[in-house]
Amino acid sequence: MLSLGGTITMVPQAGGGITPKLGAAELVASVPELATVAEIEADSPARLPSPSLTPDHLVAVARRIEDAFAAGADGAVVIQGTDTIEESAFLLDVLVASDKPVVITGAMRGADAPGADGPANLLAAARVAASPEARGLGTLAVLNYDIHAARFVQKSHTTLPSAFASPMVGPIGAVAEGRPIFFARLARMPCLGTAAGPPPPVALIRWAMGDDGRLLGALPRRGYAGAVIEGMGAGHVPAVAAEAVGTLAARMPVVLASRSVAGPVFTKTYGYPGGEIDLLRRGAIPAGTLSGLKARLLLGLALRDDGGRAAAEAAFAPYR
Repeated sequence: MLSLGGTITMVPQAGGGITPKLGAAELVASVPELATVAEIEADSPARLPSPSLTPDHLVAVARRIEDAFAAGADGAVVIQGTDTIEESAFLLDVLVASDKPVVITGAMRGADAPGADGPANLLAAARVAASPEARGLGTLAVLNYDIHAARFVQKSHTTLPSAFASPMVGPIGAVAEGRPIFFARLARMPCLGTAAGPPPPVALIRWAMGDDGRLLGALPRRGYAGAVIEGMGAGHVPAVAAEAVGTLAARMPVVLASRSVAGPVFTKTYGYPGGEIDLLRRGAIPAGTLSGLKARLLLGLALRDDGGRAAAEAAFAPYR
């Protein structure tokens, strides 16, 4: 169990509000029933609110998990704040190639709050990580007794314990009566590994009505290695912005995602200027079923070691 901080670890501070304080060992000690699930080794690589986590942190965590698996550990649980769980889960899914379960969890209520959900989530996550049925499913997010696949899970509410959803497919399982039950099994996507280190910076641009694309021209000067555009609908921008997208795609890999909550980016339906056919002809790469947040991470991982457009296309092909 590796704790990175987050609400699950937070207690009140003198100046008001709550802040990360509890470590992994303290969290484990607070849930005695964990001892009946597995022999647990606990460590706290960080004590940060999740908005302050970076891909560098998650690459380091992925390496820790790989080392633990090589030493004989049967599963891993990563504890962190919920704000970036969907991104961390996806990174671990793409980085850790083992069939052994990797589970990520957190809490929506602080450790001292009435009805704190952290202990229940931690116990459920451990039960999933210890389950033979969880092998081969990649990284899983376990919260509120739901089991989500990393590539689909999204945080969908700011306050409810049921904040997490997988709009594309729904939860693939649940923890009921103290044991994980799986409703579906998903094939693993290719793993890109930890050897190449953390990803370079990738910009994420969400398109809004009336935006003419003037921001795109500044991205190469700001040090970005690539960009992800969250287009409207199935992957569209205004006609006036189509040329700017093509100009940027000639300078760096540009991935086309959707700002919609769910659904794939289209590739062969809308041919008007700014439609997905037009943008793909101008050099954009379709993100398939990945959200913009996850497409940004995958593009960054693909561009390590001077990977270019060909590496990006290969990385996104399985998600179409």
